[in-house]
Amino acid sequence: MSLRTLALRHPTGETPILVGEGALAAALPALEAWLFGRALFVITTPRVRALHGRSLDPIHALAARSMTLEVEDGEAAKSLARAEALWSELLRAGGKRDARIVSFGGGSVGDLAGFVAGCFLRGVEYAQFPTTVLAQVDASIGGKTAVDLPLAKNSVGLFHHPRFVVSDAVWLPTLPREELRSGLVEAIKMGAVLDLALLAAIEETLPELLSGEPGALASVVARGVAAKIAVVERDPDERGDRALLNFGHTLGHAIETALAYDGLRHGEAVAYGILFALRLAEARGLERGFAIRLRRLLGRLELPALPDLDSGGLVTLMTRDKKAREGGLDWVLPTAPGRGALVTGIPLALVETELRRFLADPS
Repeated sequence: MSLRTLALRHPTGETPILVGEGALAAALPALEAWLFGRALFVITTPRVRALHGRSLDPIHALAARSMTLEVEDGEAAKSLARAEALWSELLRAGGKRDARIVSFGGGSVGDLAGFVAGCFLRGVEYAQFPTTVLAQVDASIGGKTAVDLPLAKNSVGLFHHPRFVVSDAVWLPTLPREELRSGLVEAIKMGAVLDLALLAAIEETLPELLSGEPGALASVVARGVAAKIAVVERDPDERGDRALLNFGHTLGHAIETALAYDGLRHGEAVAYGILFALRLAEARGLERGFAIRLRRLLGRLELPALPDLDSGGLVTLMTRDKKAREGGLDWVLPTAPGRGALVTGIPLALVETELRRFLADPS
């Protein structure tokens, strides 16, 4: 796939989004103006820095001075303690209101870096350089930033849109198959409730996607980004249609929290959340053929086994999730191929009964 340039319009401006092989090189002229005379702070992980750090040499050269700050891999980085440590490092290094922050890593690094940028000195500009499928197709788009608390995932955060998103496909082939799988679940989620063409593309090219073929991955990422842009521009603050992007996340986040953010990747937990939501959707009229289609596609991912979990404990965790309301849980359920709806009012007792059956046979 050739390089694609998209743009997300939001209440605070417009974010250019470059997707595909050569995205970083194509972004350099705009980044040069953005970084000129500024202090640059790159937030990344040791693994990403070892694999791809040299690709940012041209970016460091554009800034007046630069510094790389390393954080933990995965969800472990998304804590208030890590955010506080980064704010302190920024202050010690002389960070000012016109400093620039670049997130270089997966979705967790992007969530953390965006939160740190949004709060530091009441907000500094930042850019997202996502290096995973999950981050490129979903987490880097739309301005959501957050850290976790032990009781609930993403429970402290704010909307802070990046100035740029640069999603270069050259960073994707080094991902392990498990990480590719995790990211593709987020694309499947979008296809199921927003864009059937995206879902079909994943079905048709799944072997290439799971083998890390950059052209196939870039094509799916671009389709997913376009789908997400459309819904975020309609609903930037997630008060309506944007909630459809939470398909599979109500239970998925509870599973992650119950496992202390260890044992399953985010996309894997969301996949189980999708499988459970399909049961609720079928009970409300979703055609069985479409549910079977989604189950078959998720089955092709060869998900790891779901650990032993307690249905009552998961229901309690779901009620603490940021998507819960005083009136109960919100469920995003597919209503037809390519369409979904936000459903409320499902009794918790019914949810727990169905969840107990699901945990005994999560298929």
